Amino acid sequence: MTNETWGQVRNILRSEVGQNNYRTWIEPLEFAQVEEGVATFLVPTNFIGNWVERNFGDKILRQMIALGARVSRLSFVVPQTPRAVDAADAAEPAGAAHVSAKAQSEPAELPGAPLDPRLTFDSFVVGKPNQLAYAAARRVAEGGPVTFNPLFLYGGVGLGKTHLMHAIAHEMQARRPDLRVVYLSAEQFMYRFVQALREKQMMDFKHMFRSVDVLMVDDVQFIAGKDSTQEEFFHTFNALVDQNKQIILSADRAPGEIKDLEDRIKSRLQSGLVVDLHPTDYELRLGILQAKVARYREQYPELVIADDVLEFIAHRINTNVRVLEGALMRLFAFASLVGQEISLEKAQDALSDILRASDRKVTVEEIQRKVAEHFNIRMSDMIGPKRQRSIARPRQVAMYLAKAMTTRSLPDIGRRFGGRDHTTVMHGVRRIDELKVSDAQLAEDIEILRRALEE
Repeated sequence: MTNETWGQVRNILRSEVGQNNYRTWIEPLEFAQVEEGVATFLVPTNFIGNWVERNFGDKILRQMIALGARVSRLSFVVPQTPRAVDAADAAEPAGAAHVSAKAQSEPAELPGAPLDPRLTFDSFVVGKPNQLAYAAARRVAEGGPVTFNPLFLYGGVGLGKTHLMHAIAHEMQARRPDLRVVYLSAEQFMYRFVQALREKQMMDFKHMFRSVDVLMVDDVQFIAGKDSTQEEFFHTFNALVDQNKQIILSADRAPGEIKDLEDRIKSRLQSGLVVDLHPTDYELRLGILQAKVARYREQYPELVIADDVLEFIAHRINTNVRVLEGALMRLFAFASLVGQEISLEKAQDALSDILRASDRKVTVEEIQRKVAEHFNIRMSDMIGPKRQRSIARPRQVAMYLAKAMTTRSLPDIGRRFGGRDHTTVMHGVRRIDELKVSDAQLAEDIEILRRALEE
């Protein structure tokens, strides 16, 4: 294999992985040699080498083989002495891992993750369940004075947290290319921390993270229970807030509900704006499907999907957006392979396994959240010790619905309501059964909640 072949591979990768990922991860690679089937590349740091190997290694190897290179494995090596680089290599990679570099005298290796070019504000479908989160994300992305610090987005899988995080970074890149913005997952933060400890580079680690303008950390629940990582995260958080730098975080639940997270970190995370992305409703799901079809038809105008098919999918697949989009992509593939209009009957056949798996399985946590929202009480009160009627009655309603709509046992339900005994749950269920007969408003509330949870 020659440098010319590597140049061809790079050109292919640029179109495959997108310009941001290319500039951040592929451009810094320097082809060295192929020996005994091992292609060796020089990389600026071990982190970049490890990241490329994990995330792009298969793509690189596949393209090399397709171009005739006799390669079976890749190796990434940090040169012992600084190598000569041209102006393009000397600049910090921009975009995917971070927005840009301010100066070469500042930390050169920002430890971010690649951004997905598809996850922008323009491609985010806004509806009632995510309206507040979208508005807050846009406000932060537009820059100006730091208003919400941190901005904390939380919600279940596939509700749009990561999409909004990527969208914020893309918008900041477009508006303020001078900012040093780092987006990464909590696991990547922990990986970098452990690596710095092992290689005795903690001062570099601290300087690197505390010199950014915007720190974005996805899935912060994963640092819970990791004492040393929590300690360093706490100090990094404080240092950035003290400098009036923006912090944006996401998790699968509210800060106060993350088990094994230190109280001082919970307090810090709750000091800014905490926004919940609620489960999607029918209108939002239908809007997402319609937007996806419209974008797909720009490439494939011959695609025909009946309107009732989208309505059917939006009704039946209500777990999360990823499953919804996956179902639609399967129909796109079916339509292109078979060359027929996708009718409702064909959609039911093509999606039979997804439809079976997506039959509504309500969780106790969903019930608690929906009931708390309906009766305007806090989730912490729902599972907490307070016993006044304004809280105890909604709690009993939630227990009643958990018994009726899930397969959980009474002891299990009790544990999810703050460790209550199963007899407490039994009493709550019986009490609601009795009150439904005489209290028309309560009966109506329960029916409204049941319909909302079954949607």
